[in-house]
Amino acid sequence: MTEERRVHLSRSAPPAYQALAAFSKTVGGISDGAGIDDRLKELVQIHVSQLNGCAYCVRVHVDRAVTAGVDADTIAQLATWRDSGVFSERERAGLELAECFTFIHEDGIPDDVYDRVGAILSEAEYVALSWVLVSINAFNRVAIAGRYPVPPRTGEDAGDGA
Repeated sequence: MTEERRVHLSRSAPPAYQALAAFSKTVGGISDGAGIDDRLKELVQIHVSQLNGCAYCVRVHVDRAVTAGVDADTIAQLATWRDSGVFSERERAGLELAECFTFIHEDGIPDDVYDRVGAILSEAEYVALSWVLVSINAFNRVAIAGRYPVPPRTGEDAGDGA
């Protein structure tokens, strides 16, 4: 990626970024209240960030996933979740919904996906996870537009997941 300087949206308009951060905190509360565990929340946020090409958010959410106890094998399997046996039925539902929200401009949330996911998640879980997906897609756009850096890790921070 080029070293070209970009406007850093969060620094250039702090009130807007603070509102997005507050929104994310509200979404986190809704998610916690609906029983969405950290593992599921982080898996879908990593997957969305991968799909959007947001290296910055991938790093942030991989670190959080590791803190939540997700192992490297599970994280590595995200790209092939449909063919992998490491994900639960709930996680598969969340990952499918994540793809629909990321590419919502193509087909919206198709009825078959809505019905399939709705048969696995409660309405409260569906709503909460949907807001998590709205939030991470917004953060991806901020970070991608600003080309937030993701330098190699060195020394103590290399590969420690934090």
